Amino acid sequence: MLVLLPAYLSEETPVGCFAPVIRDYILKIDYFFVENEKTARKVIRFFAPEKKQSDLKLFLLNKHSESADLKDAQQLMKNGQDFGLLSEAGLPCIADPGNIMVKWCHEHDIKVVPVSGPSSIILALISSGFNGQEFTFHGYLPIDKAQRKSRIQHLENEVAKTGYSQIFMETPYRNNQLFDDLCRYLSPAAMLCIAANINHPQEEFIRTRPIREWKQHKPELHKIPAVFVLGRN
Repeated sequence: MLVLLPAYLSEETPVGCFAPVIRDYILKIDYFFVENEKTARKVIRFFAPEKKQSDLKLFLLNKHSESADLKDAQQLMKNGQDFGLLSEAGLPCIADPGNIMVKWCHEHDIKVVPVSGPSSIILALISSGFNGQEFTFHGYLPIDKAQRKSRIQHLENEVAKTGYSQIFMETPYRNNQLFDDLCRYLSPAAMLCIAANINHPQEEFIRTRPIREWKQHKPELHKIPAVFVLGRN
């Protein structure tokens, strides 16, 4: 069995906001696929502080991993060992490399169990006021300046043409640069939602404004987890 376990979006979120079954699974399982060992240990400690860290067997699964890199873990699963899969933030397998193991489990008739939890992408969308019936998630935009300009303008055209909400994100330390590019390349009337520090009890910031207003109210987004949504009202 592979259990897909959510992580918090903000470690300031009270643990009572999460389903108790997350703690139950963590207490039962010792083997985990994780993107970063240090982060994973913090998440496990958050949900189940009584869990002995020395009992944990962590297998790295990141954007560079391939199924062949995980042969030892896969053999354990074939022998009946249960595993958990932890994301860095939010739900596994969305803007996250965990789908590698999920795909492998389906190919080998191993049960996959998804556990409910927060997704910054979905929470940003439902908080935006934009079309929640039809939307596209693009992950990270290109770093190359010319490619980024082209992609931003393409996303605005997609909103105008289809009405689909367009969702994307950036590495937190580059958020301010992305915001500047959005203000530079989008038309003044383009509608943008910024959802930052989602689920933080005090510092959550979610606003939807036209670009002409964003230019007058620049938020400080440096090193703050954020999701950006383009849409129309």
